[in-house]
Amino acid sequence: MENQGGHGREISFASRLTRSEVQRRMMMLPVLAVAAFFEYEEGRLFFMDVKDSLGQAWIFLCRFHANEEMGNYFCISWPQFSMEKGLKENDEVIFTDRPRLEGESPERKFKVEIKRKIRLFGVDMWGELNV
Repeated sequence: MENQGGHGREISFASRLTRSEVQRRMMMLPVLAVAAFFEYEEGRLFFMDVKDSLGQAWIFLCRFHANEEMGNYFCISWPQFSMEKGLKENDEVIFTDRPRLEGESPERKFKVEIKRKIRLFGVDMWGELNV
């Protein structure tokens, strides 16, 4: 799912949060949404380095799951991030692949943006959550 973001950056993968994801402080995506960035291996557990829009570094715990009913999916666990950002149902979470800097480890690095729908003068608008 690669699209042009609002700032001319490539969106690597994105999703709107469900009530269940907010309550569990996690995000689930179909494996195909992240296939270009991570190699699927059932049960694989790893860390993902992320920076938010304020430049704060976060480490998310990620895992690949297989489920007969849901198929293969990718799960991001982020309890501290979720609480500090005050994530809500229908917030859009956008991950953008960011280039590695000289001297950084070879693992992929991402930038995360949170967008929330607000209603202004009867019009729905999406604004970036900078908390």
